[in-house]
Amino acid sequence: MSVKTNNPLTYISLFSGAGIGCHGFKMEGFKCIVTQELLEKRLRIQKYNNKCELESGYISGDITRDETKNKVFKELDKWNIGLDKRLDVLIATPPCQGMSVANHKKGNEKTRNSLVVESIKLVNEIKPKFFIFENVRTFLNTICTDIDGKDKKIKEAIEINLAGNYHIVYQVINFKDYGCPSSRTRTLVIGTNKVLKEMTPYSIFPEIRKEQSLREVIGHLPSLNNMGDICTNDIYHNFRKYEPSMFNWIKDIKEGQSAFDNKDPLKIPHKVIDGIIKYNENKNSDKYKRQFWHKPAPCIHTRNDILASQNTIHPTDDRVFSIRELMIMMSIPDEFKWSYIPFNELCSLTHSEKTEFLKKEELNIRHSIGEAVPTIIFQSIAAKIRDYLSNIKFEEREIKKLIDNYKLFEENNLINFVSENNQKYKYSVLSKVSELSNTSRSEKKAYYTSQDICFSIIKDLPDAKNFKSIRILEPSVGVGNFIPLLIEKYRTVENVIIDVVDIDSISLKILKSIIPSLRIPKNVKINFIHDDFLMHTFDNKYDIIVGNPPFKKIENEKELLSRYKTDVFNDETNNIFSYFIEKTIKLGGVVSLITPKSLLNAPEFNKTRRLLNNFRFYKLTDYGEFGFKGVKIETISFIINTKKKPRNNKIIIESYIKKQVFLKTQKYIFSDEFPYWIIYRNDFFDSVCTKLNFDIFNAYRDRQITKKHTKAFGNIRVLKSRNISSNRILNITGYDCYIDGSNSFGVLKYLNRKDAVLVPNLTYNPRACFLPKNSITDGSVAILTLKNGSRPINKNDLEYYNTKEFEQFYSVARNHGTRSLNIDNNSVFFFGIKKKI
Repeated sequence: MSVKTNNPLTYISLFSGAGIGCHGFKMEGFKCIVTQELLEKRLRIQKYNNKCELESGYISGDITRDETKNKVFKELDKWNIGLDKRLDVLIATPPCQGMSVANHKKGNEKTRNSLVVESIKLVNEIKPKFFIFENVRTFLNTICTDIDGKDKKIKEAIEINLAGNYHIVYQVINFKDYGCPSSRTRTLVIGTNKVLKEMTPYSIFPEIRKEQSLREVIGHLPSLNNMGDICTNDIYHNFRKYEPSMFNWIKDIKEGQSAFDNKDPLKIPHKVIDGIIKYNENKNSDKYKRQFWHKPAPCIHTRNDILASQNTIHPTDDRVFSIRELMIMMSIPDEFKWSYIPFNELCSLTHSEKTEFLKKEELNIRHSIGEAVPTIIFQSIAAKIRDYLSNIKFEEREIKKLIDNYKLFEENNLINFVSENNQKYKYSVLSKVSELSNTSRSEKKAYYTSQDICFSIIKDLPDAKNFKSIRILEPSVGVGNFIPLLIEKYRTVENVIIDVVDIDSISLKILKSIIPSLRIPKNVKINFIHDDFLMHTFDNKYDIIVGNPPFKKIENEKELLSRYKTDVFNDETNNIFSYFIEKTIKLGGVVSLITPKSLLNAPEFNKTRRLLNNFRFYKLTDYGEFGFKGVKIETISFIINTKKKPRNNKIIIESYIKKQVFLKTQKYIFSDEFPYWIIYRNDFFDSVCTKLNFDIFNAYRDRQITKKHTKAFGNIRVLKSRNISSNRILNITGYDCYIDGSNSFGVLKYLNRKDAVLVPNLTYNPRACFLPKNSITDGSVAILTLKNGSRPINKNDLEYYNTKEFEQFYSVARNHGTRSLNIDNNSVFFFGIKKKI
């Protein structure tokens, strides 16, 4: 059976309990395909609330069992969910007993904690647009048994397995600061699929809201003064009974006091065993404790039904909080159902019938509430996801319509448009409009950086908790695409100063017009500097420098180039991004920049790499060609700490092209055994290295011959890349070309040189042959010649370059590049010859 739909928003919920948290998704119009819960009594509550569209969507079972997983995938099939039609949201809130500080009876919970890994597996298999994990404060540092069978921290397991396909934010927050009427410090992990552009986990994170006092939350409810009282018009506002002897323990305590504070020893919680008083333990210092009216409501725990649990006593009444009070404190809406019996009918029951109903259902209800995610938290996330997905069609073509309709290529029109619409459109839309309109940015090789690419850097900068005050520099700000994420990242720091620099005055004017679209906290100050970053004198040092500098070579401005090169370490390049690197590492403690991928290997950046080797790297991201939409350039980014030296530190490698995240030690991938950085170095690469002698060739490529020099016939054949096969030359009709002998090309010095080896340039299909008589090459073919001291080579040596083993090895050696594949005096190093056995 297949469900006929009009593309509704969809979600599945794992370990869903009574469905209290994910009820927020239902409230925002999402359709639940699957809700999985081990306990039938919890799942029954979800059925009362008509959570799933299909009865088969309610799955009671252990998610570690194939039988249960197969049921999940069967339901997805009914909704035609797959890669062409992705599930929108996967929610997982696995059991937390092994992690919770409230649990004093922890055993070996590693297997239970590995339920997190089942969630990870399902995210990997289903590939939803978004995933949400929620759990206790200690969640991320708890050990689990990962997919590879190794024990590791949960955060590492999530990152290694999912960060290749998802942007992920990990936050330990108190839900009271995000709209929940009670205090609840929890871990929230949100992932957004990298196929979603201009989307980051921050985009859907709950909004910060003012906390509420307990009186504001439940102060309107009537008092309950007698055990067993049930409010006439609300069966869930009830006085739960407890052992009468405990009444004296709590009746005299004031707000904020515990029964353990009583002066009378008989009023201190105790047991009498064989006539001897044995006092109870107060491990968390919050048992038998009366709450404050003027403070936020306490965290609601599973055992909210007893006085002896944490923070359960009403500020005035001598009782634990009622079900209704708990519901309000957990933002559970009034219409949420706990029974198939309508609420009005329950309230019309006699007192004894109400008592009997509560006797059966109260503990299940209370425990369900204590285990839950506050409804408002997931509802807030759901609303933001819904808004994003409903506006996803507002893409570049729509932006281009705005540009054309309002003639935004004209500077004044653009500034006026942004100023007039900075409350109508989001920051990301306005910045993209501005970047696409301001053509001078493209001319200066200053490319638009999307929010998702910015996030890949910002998320791994030092945490806000490390700073009381922070100063940040953006050295080539453009229209400020890093700014929203920097503000979000460091929102909780007491004092945040962000200095932004740009040589383009138009960009700064536009940025100032866009800024009002952000809700900038009072603790954040932005300073605008109109100047050439490379020439500007800075009075301050910076905790963090982050940016996307121009990738521009200075060609015809000798005086400017001379000024830029003053005091630089790498004076062998004319590309100014290298100068940006050098200046930022002098100014910043932590530096993160986006650069061309050629930084990894090009000879002109040998000295830049040597300089960077002195600092501790934290992360390298390989975007391949996914960094800038519509621009065919490979890029990377790095994060380094200029105050720390490299040791045995591991670097996070995030690869957009391999869709993987992995860890490598800095000294391993930056080894001086090789001429440049090998960020994908692995055991296979190392095994091939043991077989080969390297650094045996010099490389030469022609830079003179073009089509205007060649013809269909001539004395000397000009070989091109497609002519080169393994140990032979291919003749190709309509492709082959020649020159006569009168030209003075530099490549003619290799004419009829017997030991010259030909290798195609810019290819992952390496192959080689000897240079034939009366032939030369154009720039699409490299000519390799043996260095002094190298042993002679033969066709068997050349045949190896056409093997699958060498092809895979060479791909790693070239860092899986697609455009930075020129054979030069660095990369020719890897054309080794087999060692003699």
